[in-house]
Amino acid sequence: MTINTFDDIKQFINPKSDDEFWHLQILKRKKENPELGSNSLVLKTHYITSVEHLEKLMPSIINLCKSENARAMINLNRRSFEQIAFQMLRKVSEQIFNKDFKSVRKSYENVCGKFGSEKDKKWIIDIDVNDPSVVKEVQEFIDGIQPEGTKTLVVLRTKNGFHIITKPFRLDIYNKKFPEHEVHKNNPMNLYIPEQLSFI
Repeated sequence: MTINTFDDIKQFINPKSDDEFWHLQILKRKKENPELGSNSLVLKTHYITSVEHLEKLMPSIINLCKSENARAMINLNRRSFEQIAFQMLRKVSEQIFNKDFKSVRKSYENVCGKFGSEKDKKWIIDIDVNDPSVVKEVQEFIDGIQPEGTKTLVVLRTKNGFHIITKPFRLDIYNKKFPEHEVHKNNPMNLYIPEQLSFI
C-alpha cells in the first residue's frame, strides 16, 4: 500500500506572501535501510512555496523515494524565509563563538525544523492502532475541550494507524484521557511513502 497524502494536505499550502514556505524533506531511515551509519539521512530538501510548486516536484519526489527506499515528509506549519534567516544568523553566531565550525553547514535545515511562523497552528495526533473507532473517540473528546468546537482538519492513514491533523486544544486535559496517543506540535508528517515501505 502506497501512502500519498498530497490531495489531502494541499489545502494547507496557502501562502499569503512570497515570504512563506513549507519545509519538505526526503528521508532515508535506518529502520528500513540497516546499512546507514546514522538513524536517518536527508537525501533532499525542498522549500515549498505553493501547491503548483509541490505539484511540479511530486514526480521527482516519488521517483527518489522509490529508488532510495525513502519517504517524503512535510511540516504543515508554514515557515518564513525572513524569520528563518534571522534565526540562522543567531545560531551560526553561537556555533562560531563556541568553535563548533562543523555544525555550521547544517544550521539552515536545523532552524527550518524548529521555527515556524504559522498563526493557525496544526497539531498531529498519532493514533498507532488501525481502529477507526479510536479515531472517532479521540475526535469527539477533543471537540468537547477548550476551545470548544470542531478541531479535526483531516484524518490521514499511516503505516500503523492514523494521523489526525487538528487545531490546538487543551493538551493537559487530553493527556489525562489519552496518554497513549501522542500529540506532535511541530513535527513533519508523511507526504509520500512507497509501497515497499508503507507497512515496514
